[in-house]
Amino acid sequence: MPTADLNQRIAAIWRIESPKLIAGLARMLRDVGHAEELAQDSLVTALETWPRDGVPDNPGAWLMTTAKRRAIDQLRRHKLIERKHEQIGYEIEMGQDEPANARTDPDDDIGDDLLRLMFTACHPVLPLDARVALTLRLLGGLTTVEIARAYLVPEATIAQRIVRAKRTLAKAQVPFEIPRADERVERLASVLEVTYLVFNEGYTATAGEDWLRPALCEDALRLGRVLAGLMPNEPEVHGLTALMELQASRMRARVDPKGEPVLLADQNRAHWDRLLIRRGLVGIERALKLADAPGPYLLQAMIAACHARAPGTEQTDWALIAQLYAQLAEIAPSPVVDLNRAVAVAMAEGPARGLQLVDALVRESAMENYHLLPSVRGDLLSKLGRASEARAEFERAASLAQNARERTLLLKRAAECA
Repeated sequence: MPTADLNQRIAAIWRIESPKLIAGLARMLRDVGHAEELAQDSLVTALETWPRDGVPDNPGAWLMTTAKRRAIDQLRRHKLIERKHEQIGYEIEMGQDEPANARTDPDDDIGDDLLRLMFTACHPVLPLDARVALTLRLLGGLTTVEIARAYLVPEATIAQRIVRAKRTLAKAQVPFEIPRADERVERLASVLEVTYLVFNEGYTATAGEDWLRPALCEDALRLGRVLAGLMPNEPEVHGLTALMELQASRMRARVDPKGEPVLLADQNRAHWDRLLIRRGLVGIERALKLADAPGPYLLQAMIAACHARAPGTEQTDWALIAQLYAQLAEIAPSPVVDLNRAVAVAMAEGPARGLQLVDALVRESAMENYHLLPSVRGDLLSKLGRASEARAEFERAASLAQNARERTLLLKRAAECA
């Protein structure tokens, strides 16, 4: 295999396996910083070994074994606490992935490495934005660029948050242990936010050659379902899980056989997964029974349900969607929410009204480099017959887009305006 192709394959394996690798190592070592270092060491070893010996059949297990061996070497070399050496080193050598105290801890009912570490890293000693950034980077497998896009802030800002978060945890000597059940509620908002952002990155990739990253969506869905079983009385847990189920139901219809994006209006809804839709609708009903008032994830799930119930774009209840986005803007204000509401208003009341709302967002500093703003504006201008203006907006959107598939789609739409 050519070197460039092999490096791309290793990079793809790393993106998939690194969160699980870090989570598993941190569970054993009780130190997420050390776990990250060992995981990266195993990647370096892979880059040295795999070009010569070939990629193993189970690369994730190979990386974990390599990291475990390095952990044993370090424990012995540095003469760490004897009990920790015996407990962790012996169990790793014997092939036992879980320390004895973790297996007998009555509060450890999570049973999922990634989710356990999400709760651990979302510690209240950190500000909310730092908790989420750190957890997304280490355990969500997202890059600083991807996280920055999610928050509409510069990449340097996210990088600083992550560095400060690691320093704060080290200075406070925060133990990386499983939080008690009563502490989980305090950290729940951060865990839900991380899970949703991981799903979103899988649903529409920030950069690269692929429009979708299904493995991220699957991880987020699995975490949501585990959360729903762990915290069955939390309406937003069910709301988020329902939202992801409904969004994931469209995955097969979102790309054509060549991997090119297919927009919502052009999707073959017969390819939508009816089982996931049913699961999502049931989740919404469960959340509504538990909630005094819908939270942000439940509102977004209700919006997704409007699409799921409609046989086509023209039959969609866009007025209700616009109303739900207005409710969402009240409890979770964001220019992105406002942009989505403008799209719904345009569908319900006409493109001229939608364009008025979009134009009001042009002055938002957070939206300056957000490629979907000129993309939406280009679509509305096109519908109004203002082809030359629409073309300029699509070209601007393409210049801002970092995903190759999305850029191609936007340039195609620009060309159609000619």
